[in-house]
Amino acid sequence: MSRIRIAREGYPLIGGAAILTLFLVLFGWKIPAALALLLTAFIVSFFRDPERVGPSGPGLILSPADGRVIKVASIRDDRFLHGDATLVSIFMSPLNVHVNRIPMSGRVIDIRYNKGKYFRAFADKASLDNEQNAVLLEDAQGRRMCFVQIAGFLARRIVCYLQTGMAVERGRRYGMIMFGSRADIYLPPTARVRVRVGDRAYGAVTVIGEWP
Repeated sequence: MSRIRIAREGYPLIGGAAILTLFLVLFGWKIPAALALLLTAFIVSFFRDPERVGPSGPGLILSPADGRVIKVASIRDDRFLHGDATLVSIFMSPLNVHVNRIPMSGRVIDIRYNKGKYFRAFADKASLDNEQNAVLLEDAQGRRMCFVQIAGFLARRIVCYLQTGMAVERGRRYGMIMFGSRADIYLPPTARVRVRVGDRAYGAVTVIGEWP
């Protein structure tokens, strides 16, 4: 059986929950120990980081996150692409994998962090008002897109490993959001969207868009 890969951000929380469980077992507190064991199992599940092998075709834009597509809409984007765009929103429940992946190969043009509020991640206002970290990416053909990590009602920490100017590869891990959240993807009108509301998306596997 292959070993479960765990995101490094989870080690302190898993260790703390495991120590608490052991402490309760040693003192003979069966019900609290059982609850602590369930908590430990949940934390391990939350921080799981499976290996992914996605499609390799040229021009594909892959999902940055696991979850359910809750919005696909044509909008006017004045924050990132400065023009007409398609917004694809993916809701990540606490049961989903929360490690985020890079949607396309290219270079990081800009990273913008906004310390905001904590509305529920499926609410429309979460895209504008919640704590978030946006990455603007440009590929070798000069085509730009933006993907945004958005904290939800439970999420209290956004992790991003990228830096401005960094060259990145499609499908690679770039960060995570802890305990329920949302990912927004902004695509220019030239990109053809390949998902619909209600679809299940898997980071680095599901094709959410395609360049012509």
